[in-house]
Amino acid sequence: MRLLLCNYEYPPLGGGGGVVMAALARELARRHEVFVLTSGGLGLPRSEVDSGVQVRRAPVLFRNSLAVANLPSMMMYLPSGLAAGVRLLRQQRFDIINTHFVVPTGPLGAALSALFSVPNVVSVHGGDLYDPSKKMSPHRQPLLHPAIRRMLRRADAVVGQSRDTLERVRSIYQVDRATELIPLGIERPPPRSQDARQQLNIPESSFVMVAVGRVVARKAAPQLAEVLAGLRDPQALLLVVGDGPEAGAVLRAAAERGVAGQLRHLGQVSDATKYLALSAADVFVSTSQHEGFGLVFLEAMAFGLPVVCYDKGGQTDFLGTPHTGAVVKLNDKQAFIAAVDSLRLDSAARERICRHNLAMAENYFIDSCARQYEQVFENVLRARR
Repeated sequence: MRLLLCNYEYPPLGGGGGVVMAALARELARRHEVFVLTSGGLGLPRSEVDSGVQVRRAPVLFRNSLAVANLPSMMMYLPSGLAAGVRLLRQQRFDIINTHFVVPTGPLGAALSALFSVPNVVSVHGGDLYDPSKKMSPHRQPLLHPAIRRMLRRADAVVGQSRDTLERVRSIYQVDRATELIPLGIERPPPRSQDARQQLNIPESSFVMVAVGRVVARKAAPQLAEVLAGLRDPQALLLVVGDGPEAGAVLRAAAERGVAGQLRHLGQVSDATKYLALSAADVFVSTSQHEGFGLVFLEAMAFGLPVVCYDKGGQTDFLGTPHTGAVVKLNDKQAFIAAVDSLRLDSAARERICRHNLAMAENYFIDSCARQYEQVFENVLRARR
């Protein structure tokens, strides 16, 4: 098949949604001809080949960060991407358009599908339907609901990565149609580094927590400083991997609670450094208020880490207490601290969860995700014929 994947973000731009779509595109490119239509700017090349994937970047203005998009840049992607898409589809015939994120990418995929009579498979990721931390979240914008509802109803197929996300398709947007549940997948990471602590200058006696992801309001990352302080252990250390507008608030929260010296903000780092941080850790922690799926949880599990998080989002499809760590009631900070402290004191439990999570992660690598997408594409083409 010749496939066109549309997403306003593609690495190095953006967070988990772009990362997983890139992994999916690379895996599909092993067997198909794959193009990606995404946004550009910040000096990125307009066209390149990434592991067999033909990447086309539509120019946008106003974007000033690799990690986080802003509303003007997302809005500009629609006309700019449409112009680039029309040029591309006049040159190439595509079998399937796979549109990722109904907001903001949805109108682009729908327009190209209608203009060139190409089937459109819409993939919803969670935050494009519901983000409790954002005033501009689509679920809080009633004027957007009819347009989102129309795109979801008219798509040849709708794919969600969790039961939570697909339930919001029905409950918020009143779209009662057949949908596909395809859990996200990650690329298989390298083996756990045995000298990670030495490379990161972390004492072997430390109890190390790690958090990975964009430091934005939805992640409620300042709570991590409360968790660190709540352990009352001078040998506890928190590694924060990722950057974003809330990074300063995390550092201030740590200073206010007297644990600034126990928190290391590594910022936006390479995959190699991220894997070092995961290798050095004892526990993965997330205070995110909602996740459509939670790709970072899978990465943590692939390194054998127990995961402690809240109970809102798609991660509840595969995380649970006590098998994978602890899933705590949203914003019950004392319960969160107690769960982490219990794991700190019980190395045998950490080892047991490590074995379980390593085995469970085998079900969530990108090759399985890609095979399920291929089946959806084939079903859509069969239905069109």
